[in-house]
Amino acid sequence: MASLQISGGSVRFVAGFNRTGCIRPICSLGFPHSRSRFSIGRPLLLRRASVSGESETDDITDAERDVSASSSASLLGFQLVPPGDQEIISTNTTKETTHQEETSDATDESEMADFGVPGNRAVEEGAAEVEYTSVKAEVINNLVFVTSEAAPYSKTGGLGDVCGSLPIALAGRGHRVMVISPRYLNGTSADKNYARAKDLGVRVTVHCFGGSQEVSFYHEYRDGVDWVFIDHQSYHRPGNPYGDSKGAFGDNQFRFTLLCHAACEAPLVLPLGGFTYGEKSLFLVNDWHAGLVPILLAAKYRPYGVYKDARSILIIHNLAHQGVEPAATYSNLGLPSEWYGAVGWVFPTWARTHALDTGEAVNVLKGAIVTSDRIITVSQGYAWEITTVEGGYGLQDLLSSRKSVINGITNGINIDEWDPSKDEHIPFHYSLDDYSNKVKCKMALQKELGLPIRPECPMIGFIGRLDYQKGIDLIQTAGPDLMVDDIQFVMLGSGDPKCESWMRSMEETYRDKFRGWVGFNVPISHRITAGCDILLMPSRFEPCGLNQLYAMRYGTIPVVHATGGLRDTVENFNPYAEGGAGAGTGWVFSPLSKDSMVSALRLAAATYREYKDSWEGLMRRGMSRNYSWENAAVQYEQVFQWVFMDPPYIN
Repeated sequence: MASLQISGGSVRFVAGFNRTGCIRPICSLGFPHSRSRFSIGRPLLLRRASVSGESETDDITDAERDVSASSSASLLGFQLVPPGDQEIISTNTTKETTHQEETSDATDESEMADFGVPGNRAVEEGAAEVEYTSVKAEVINNLVFVTSEAAPYSKTGGLGDVCGSLPIALAGRGHRVMVISPRYLNGTSADKNYARAKDLGVRVTVHCFGGSQEVSFYHEYRDGVDWVFIDHQSYHRPGNPYGDSKGAFGDNQFRFTLLCHAACEAPLVLPLGGFTYGEKSLFLVNDWHAGLVPILLAAKYRPYGVYKDARSILIIHNLAHQGVEPAATYSNLGLPSEWYGAVGWVFPTWARTHALDTGEAVNVLKGAIVTSDRIITVSQGYAWEITTVEGGYGLQDLLSSRKSVINGITNGINIDEWDPSKDEHIPFHYSLDDYSNKVKCKMALQKELGLPIRPECPMIGFIGRLDYQKGIDLIQTAGPDLMVDDIQFVMLGSGDPKCESWMRSMEETYRDKFRGWVGFNVPISHRITAGCDILLMPSRFEPCGLNQLYAMRYGTIPVVHATGGLRDTVENFNPYAEGGAGAGTGWVFSPLSKDSMVSALRLAAATYREYKDSWEGLMRRGMSRNYSWENAAVQYEQVFQWVFMDPPYIN
């Protein structure tokens, strides 16, 4: 099986012994032989492909989905970070750094460029500079999205947003698109989301977990997309798709194994619109929950001549969650015994629970990485980060070995829902042509929150989960320093109870400067985005991030840590560029420290107060950026062309 070795703080894969004691060649671990790539005008870029998951993330990210559980539950959020390697936050830096280090940036940018897709510049530079004139795709595909959630039917974070919006954009470009997810019924008003989905009357028997399970299919045709829902009793329970107030569900491996088996059958048996999607389908599998699909295609179907013309693309939204379970559960997955090497996993010694623990496990996401035909991440920066020790969560060497098929494509946003010119949640509307009403939104927010109504005072906002990933500890540490300045600070979020208590205490201490809203409220998130001048995102890692995209569309200036999709989408402000006209859309700070973050915020606040022309330039450039799903769809189509150039994965 594949195993891990720890040496000098780094993690690397080695070929180990399989169950029979024989040496297993590298190809039997799921690594395809190296393939030549074809050049069609962009030689460098055509040697790279895509991996995808983000969380990334919007107001509440994918990382939130996998709730911490008891020892009997799935090891969903295990983070392979050796002891002692945790990041140390410096509060006594000798030099203030409010932008990325130039030397390291030059290296990072050149490496990240290898993961690009033609069309990325359209996202970076906006519709004003780059526009797509083609309405329909050049090549039409039968696309099958497999996902654990899809908005508006089910959503806990960015994954639901992506799988609820990207399929519609691709369908609008002429593709035939099916989205497959479970039919969750939890006894709440959310159940009405499935009211228009009709039982197709098709029953399929799925063989896994030592028995047979019958599943049925529900269907709704909406916005040009076939929305298909797998129905089984295991999806009918209180809570969210992954857990409840007690933690993650202990049978998540069963529930998502069922989803993957049923998803492989759906294109063959469902006569949607009068005919099936058929064997030449392109599966887009999202995160570990759908990770068995490419393995099943290679192990269960292709050996018998089925799906020989199909392809699969893995989209990684958040690598931190990998679907890891004890090795003894391999027989539950419904895979041939000789395919254990594809999902076999060995934890490093320091990560084991006791001295007799061998560390053997199955890792569904690992199996998807080695068997999928191409990989996409939700930003170009994250595509590079997952190949590093810091961002790879133990899979960095495996992902590095597949660099030639990894690409990053930045998520889009719903530009109809997030539009300041017609947003139903904000009291005053404005646009790029006339943004004078933005200050009225700010004054209305101050009044609503009980803060002094001071339009001249810089107002900073934070929207997101209150946890370590989002850098909430930096905000806590920096709170007293920031409150010395003439600013107002508003936070919206939930998570760590200690952080929630801290927000309440800050509000009591700084009544005229700080407000905290514990929980999550969609209308309030829109009003904070429209009313604040600055949006703070000090995330430790952010596969894509959506809040910074919403902020720029609303003329709110992001101040972000230089990581993942944040670094990709926010251009650091340079007041001297363009002959003094200025360039950039926000502030990108590094390293991740209190002093670095506070310096960036103070520089932003000073610019707001003293350099109105520069501030208006920042607003205009951010509001003119085009982050629609149409741009992302065009880049996905380029990867679709690449995936059919090579033969499918075969052991």
